[in-house]
Amino acid sequence: MRRGLPRGAADRRGRTRPRARWAAVAGIGVAAAAALAFALSDGGDEPAVRRALTSDEANRLAVARFRNYEAEGRAVTITVPGTAGESVVTGSVDYHAKTGYGVVRGSGRDASGDGLIEWTATTVRFHPLANAPATAPASPPATGWYDRPLRTAGNTLDGSLAIALGLGNDRPDNPQLLPQNGAAWVGSGQVRGRPTDVMTGPDARGKAGTADTVRYWIGADGTMYRVQADVASEPRPVVIEFDTQKYVPVRRAPKATPTPGPTPKR
Repeated sequence: MRRGLPRGAADRRGRTRPRARWAAVAGIGVAAAAALAFALSDGGDEPAVRRALTSDEANRLAVARFRNYEAEGRAVTITVPGTAGESVVTGSVDYHAKTGYGVVRGSGRDASGDGLIEWTATTVRFHPLANAPATAPASPPATGWYDRPLRTAGNTLDGSLAIALGLGNDRPDNPQLLPQNGAAWVGSGQVRGRPTDVMTGPDARGKAGTADTVRYWIGADGTMYRVQADVASEPRPVVIEFDTQKYVPVRRAPKATPTPGPTPKR
């Protein structure tokens, strides 16, 4: 794997994406970013603009998860669609400790699903709050946490958390394999004033034609600024935005109550 990857100019634009099923799949290259949870395509419209990745673009897509790991952690806002209203998780992901922490707030549904949330690849911890703050406190509360397993199948919130956690890796992906497996350039534009290129992920392993279910907004140095992923039975994608607020290092919550508790079940 190459670590010293060339830099290049960039911009972005998103498109209509085909519907997908959540599944625990092993992928190639940056598909591994979503290997915890997504995405097997049912087919759908092709993007209006699409071309093969240039060598520079493939290198930047290949290094994007490594850039997150290099930074140790990133501030994130995760918007999760749902039939009863969307949920928004605002917090941080530590890509060395592979832990996320933040606050989840919903619209169009009972406020009992709001509160503080911490997650790993296997566990979700939830601290219900009647009036959830806009951002989570830097130090998690000492009590009031409930545990449950993280579910990547049949739970859009958990699948979204798993995707966010998987967007960091301790080495670059293989840039030569990405275009061979469906990764492509589909647009350009800006994310909060930063020029980016929009690229699709490679196909999930053994599932040709699934690359368009995932989109990455990548900057000139390979920095990841946005990810969109299609989910089953939802007309809108999960959206993960980076650097939406100041990154606050993740501190592990105290030991949780060993019962499911009132955790969000989206």
